[in-house]
Parts: sequence; C-alpha cells; structure tokens
Amino acid sequence: MTKPSHPEAREFHVDTRFQKMARRKGGVPRDKAIKQANLQIEQLKPQFDDWLDGELQEFATLIKNVETGAAGADWAADANRRSHEWRDSATTLGFELLAFIANSLCDMLEAIETGSACNVESIACHLDALALARKANYRHMKPEQVPELTKGLHKVVKRVST
Repeated sequence: MTKPSHPEAREFHVDTRFQKMARRKGGVPRDKAIKQANLQIEQLKPQFDDWLDGELQEFATLIKNVETGAAGADWAADANRRSHEWRDSATTLGFELLAFIANSLCDMLEAIETGSACNVESIACHLDALALARKANYRHMKPEQVPELTKGLHKVVKRVST
C-alpha cells in the first residue's frame, strides 16, 4: 500500500468482481488466453479490410451530402462515431498509422460538433490519408515513420479547431 499524500486520508484496497473472477480456479491460464486473443485478432484482420471499405464508402457519401447541403443535422455526430470505431478497431488490430489518422479525424469532427466551422477539404484530406494508410507499403507503419503526414494532419486539425 502506498503512503497517503494527505496525512488524514485513509487509503484502502477494493477487491473488484473482475479481480475475484480472474483469480478463480478453472479459468484459462493467462498465457493461453493471450495466445487465443491474438489468434482471433489475426483472423479478424481480413474481415476488417472489407468492413472498412464499406465504412469509407458510406462516409464519402455522407461527406458529399454535407457538401451539397443534403446531410442531416446530426451528420457530424454520425461521422464522429464512425471515426471512433475506425480508430478503436485499428488500434485493436495493430494498425498504428490508420489509428493515428482516424484519431486525428475524431479530433477534427469533435471540434466541428462543438461549433468549429466545417471544412470539407480537411475531411477529404483525412480520407485520402486513410486510403494511403491502407496500402500494403504503409499498412504496418507507425506514425513516427511518416512525420510529414502526421505534422500535416496536426496542422489541418489545429486550423479547424481554432
């Protein structure tokens, strides 16, 4: 137990239900569970490509509707929800560059939802970056391996957010 930062404060350990369940007998050993999870993730990767293709096509249609004024009032919330799903899925599957770009799009869409002006070109820039990150020679890259791209996306988000 750590020493309390405030002399009158009492610290105590709470044993959560999850912790109790994890210590039960008869469960799957940790190493085996991790191996099974990694195997399942590898099996999901091909399905991810098909899913993301459909998602990006729907997203592109949504953005075209924004450009023409045909999008609903909640378009930014829908776009933001989708970008969060892409980020979370890409992170889980180990596609770091794709997750970075999707997260950048999340930041921009959150700014738009809270009142920043919508710049469709900035959204299109992110869609182009997502398409690039899906190509074989970029697929397994980390954001720090493409500093021009990551710095450019930061600038785009900053411009929209201010």
